[in-house]
Amino acid sequence: MKVRVIDNGGQWTHREWRVLRDLGAETTILPNTTPAADLDADAVVLSGGALSLEGTDSTLGAVESWIDRLDVPVLGICVGHQFLGRHFGGRVVRGDPEFGAVDVTVDRPDHPLFEGLPDHLRAWANHNDHVMTPPPGWATLAHSHSCPVQAMAHPTRLIWGVQFHPEVEHTDGGRDIFRHFLAQVHR
Repeated sequence: MKVRVIDNGGQWTHREWRVLRDLGAETTILPNTTPAADLDADAVVLSGGALSLEGTDSTLGAVESWIDRLDVPVLGICVGHQFLGRHFGGRVVRGDPEFGAVDVTVDRPDHPLFEGLPDHLRAWANHNDHVMTPPPGWATLAHSHSCPVQAMAHPTRLIWGVQFHPEVEHTDGGRDIFRHFLAQVHR
């Protein structure tokens, strides 16, 4: 299974690559300027990054040009999550920053992303912006005290976003979240 990690300048992009590799995926890190024709992917992870999307119309490299047409599972992390929220019609705002350990409440423990995980997770976060309102029709899967949309899911496609960092060892169930994402690739 070929999983492409799209690098949005995040400090933990290589950790995302490593977790995916350790779980058996053939994975490569590609710049966010990579055109869709060059992806050759069974799934895509949109990495985190320091870019602020609040109040901008950033296309996140070439991602905006192919995200609507790509027919593979997508997991957005941090700024990747924020991009998905804004691109599909949600609202991204500058909010109370979350840095370090954050208590995340799982609102949809029945969703495949959180299957078998507890209703409350200790997750690692590093952001100023967050998705305040998910896109129309999207399900909010988790929230925290400062961030109303810690995780979300597209209503019909296998596109998920998480504000926190599942690739960091300090996140409870982080490897399981990646495992659950990979399980959707060939379902």
